[in-house]
Amino acid sequence: MSADTRPRLIVNFGRTRRSFWDWRGRRPFWGGLLCILAGVPIMYIPYQTMTLGDLHIRMATTAGAGSLIIGVLLVVLGLTLWFQPQSRVFAGVAAILLALVSLVVSNFGAFLIGFLLALIGGALGVSWAPGRPAVAAPAAVPATATATGPGPVKDLDGGSRAD
Repeated sequence: MSADTRPRLIVNFGRTRRSFWDWRGRRPFWGGLLCILAGVPIMYIPYQTMTLGDLHIRMATTAGAGSLIIGVLLVVLGLTLWFQPQSRVFAGVAAILLALVSLVVSNFGAFLIGFLLALIGGALGVSWAPGRPAVAAPAAVPATATATGPGPVKDLDGGSRAD
């Protein structure tokens, strides 16, 4: 192992981290992440069996398939917010509506955890707007070389003066 391997790893890590930050900045990242995280408890909790000693408590409801569909759709909408940011309004509104439906279908929105995550994630998706690219400041123009000014003004007696 040479002495150059360690700095090269740091440079590659920094480049990867910077490219991830750039990728994350061009899309509603946090809204998508919250929608994905909201789908997990909504999918998981209705099929969970808890055990307390010898007592088995099954959380399954009659709408277990509906909970699974809502959870999968929230994950898909979160991925849509990440990879198709131009459809952010549709995905955000759909996530909010699915969050409201999960209150009725999926054990109060998987005990309000998935409901709140989907509601906030959908709102972040709807409210996100792409930023404008940074514009470089124009170079300073010397005061004597004004391109927009009329130039020297001629007097009536033939002389010129600068305004």
